[in-house]
Amino acid sequence: MTAGSAAARSYQYHLAATKEDRSQAKTVIGALRQHTIKPKETLLDVARIHGLGFHEIETLYPGIEPWIPKAGTRLTIPTFWVLPPTKHQGIVVNIPELRLYRFSRKTKMVRTYPVGIGDLETETPLGTYRVARRDVDPEWKVPPDRREKYGYEIMPPGPDNPLGKYWIGLSNRKYGIHGTNNAWSIGRSVSGGCIRLYPEHISRLYKEVPIGTYVEIIYEPVKFGFWKEQIYIEVHPDLYGRIDDMEEHTMMLLDKIGLRDDVSIQKVKKALEEQNGLPVAVGTLPKKDDKR
Repeated sequence: MTAGSAAARSYQYHLAATKEDRSQAKTVIGALRQHTIKPKETLLDVARIHGLGFHEIETLYPGIEPWIPKAGTRLTIPTFWVLPPTKHQGIVVNIPELRLYRFSRKTKMVRTYPVGIGDLETETPLGTYRVARRDVDPEWKVPPDRREKYGYEIMPPGPDNPLGKYWIGLSNRKYGIHGTNNAWSIGRSVSGGCIRLYPEHISRLYKEVPIGTYVEIIYEPVKFGFWKEQIYIEVHPDLYGRIDDMEEHTMMLLDKIGLRDDVSIQKVKKALEEQNGLPVAVGTLPKKDDKR
């Protein structure tokens, strides 16, 4: 399997036109996979091979030494996601899950990529934007507080440039989506606010997003989705500390989408405790003739 091959796949999805049509919806994509660790392979290698951020593997396997895992260890790989609650068009970035989705409304297909985001001091800004420019081999205007470290005011293209090979600039011109020269940063909140992708992912995304592409950056640590009449929940940590009470927030979401009576609250609470980013089934959609 080549680097990032899981994220190179396109997944079909289907949205419900009405609440009554949810039994036909498919808003959970991908599938769990298996991986056997090879000699000298790190968990970062495993994450990148499967198109994941390092945190997605590290969170599931906190007891495994990330840099020298035991060869022969068999891992379940979480290439399995609930789609974010959005308009499902263009590019959608969900900050708490550190993941980007590229939707094609025409074909009803979606690709997804792990990302690096802004840290707590330089949070990635939420909002709706458009792709405003596209550059190959971008120069980096080094922030004043980092110029002594890097020795540049404007860093030229090359292997030391943290913007990588491609730059997708947003209509909020201070920020963009770009590559990286540090694979370890993908799946982490370490940037100055921009959104980073693995080199192999940004090269694909760059080709798919012309000027004017819709870009939505949201903040939702709790997602609900549907597949084969099952209701799934996916929970991530509240990275930027924006949710006062995760349980209360989740119950409000259930009430908003009218599903509180159709899920196991015990299973929902267990997912909230674990916050491991793995979709789990917590209920079954009611039949159309169910009068509840």
